[in-house]
Amino acid sequence: MRAFQVTGFDTAPQLVETDCPVPGPGQVLVRISACGLNFADLLMMSGRYQDTPAPPFTLGMEIAGTIEALGPGVTGTAPGTRVAVFAGQGGLAEYGVFDAARCVAIPDMMPDTHAAGFLVAYGTSHVALARRARLGQGERLLVLGAGGGVGLTAVELGAGMGAEVIAVARGADKLEAARAAGARHLLDATEVDLRGAVKDLGGADVVYDAVGGDMFTAALRATNPLGRILCIGFASGTVPQIPANHLLVKNIDVIGLYWGGYLKFAPQILTDSLSELMQMYAEGRIAPHIGATRELGAAAEALGLLKDRRVAGKVVVTI
Repeated sequence: MRAFQVTGFDTAPQLVETDCPVPGPGQVLVRISACGLNFADLLMMSGRYQDTPAPPFTLGMEIAGTIEALGPGVTGTAPGTRVAVFAGQGGLAEYGVFDAARCVAIPDMMPDTHAAGFLVAYGTSHVALARRARLGQGERLLVLGAGGGVGLTAVELGAGMGAEVIAVARGADKLEAARAAGARHLLDATEVDLRGAVKDLGGADVVYDAVGGDMFTAALRATNPLGRILCIGFASGTVPQIPANHLLVKNIDVIGLYWGGYLKFAPQILTDSLSELMQMYAEGRIAPHIGATRELGAAAEALGLLKDRRVAGKVVVTI
């Protein structure tokens, strides 16, 4: 089978021919149809992600596909079942073996491209906003990086929860995608004084930050007393240093959210969240925004689109 693999952190990933894997105890073999790309894939390429495996390994954290075979001891599912899987790695390939417990059944009306870009983006924003930040109706939600795959889901879910959403993104196309997802206020990150613009709108009660860097600092200064700031990621490449005295004076909470980490200490939270999100999808309450698709042979190009932030929404590789 073909797989897009990291063979070393000092060399570019490449498409290779390798043996088709065999499922072990508790695992299933999945014929992969689509793989959603995430910023963490870029970090893995250089060995900078917190869960980077040792090379060689296949990139691709989340997939959609069809179960082909069951490993020993697997019950409750059957070959032919369409599933989405948060795999952590192994998605940019024609086949993969994954723990059966991580498989989520895909609704019949959900295309594979939607399913492959669904779990991480929607799962992160749902747990962050509903559980960690306890976003309330009528609160003002500031979303940094609102044009990205994860940021757009925060806009959409936040608006659905009754929040007044301020979307910050770069360029008209990404801001238009945020408006379509439910944002009430649009701020171009390249043209505004973020702190001043947000304060003019009344300040932020909750900040959803997938960017970090200077934007975090500006957002912190525009956060209202009793506000909550969600640290989701650092797409800017800079991890902000937080002045604790600002938190003290304004009674602000800074909340970390690593969605995949819940698999190790509270997996039921993710299971319950994804079940609710799948129901929302089936009812037409949420609609994933796929900004670009590429075939497996163009995986390097797809990762380049993600790295350069040239696409609004998710980038998905079809297999």
